[in-house]
Amino acid sequence: MNFGPLPSVEAAAVPAEGLVLDVREDDEWAAGHVEGALHVPMSDFVARFGEVTEAVSDGRTAYVMCRVGGRSAQVTQYLVGQGIDAVNVSGGMQAWDGAGRPMVTEHGNPAFVL
Repeated sequence: MNFGPLPSVEAAAVPAEGLVLDVREDDEWAAGHVEGALHVPMSDFVARFGEVTEAVSDGRTAYVMCRVGGRSAQVTQYLVGQGIDAVNVSGGMQAWDGAGRPMVTEHGNPAFVL
């Protein structure tokens, strides 16, 4: 069965008001993340799927992000299969940081990609 190409977007093209779904683990999130992102680690994804469907219930696109794009590609494929408008962010947080997009931490420390 061919699902076609996975929808993806460059980090620099994610709209500022876009819903970023960060599927990295807690330590990666703590090091630095996109302000306002929804954090649902891939390891918790099935158990917390309701949070994702609630976040996109108004038809918003989920911009799925991990460190480099592998985990987020898997989650994007799953979401698209569930009928959710989801797009993989190519290159993940490394590309986000490389594009000079802002990152934050919860404690005000300098943000970095772990």
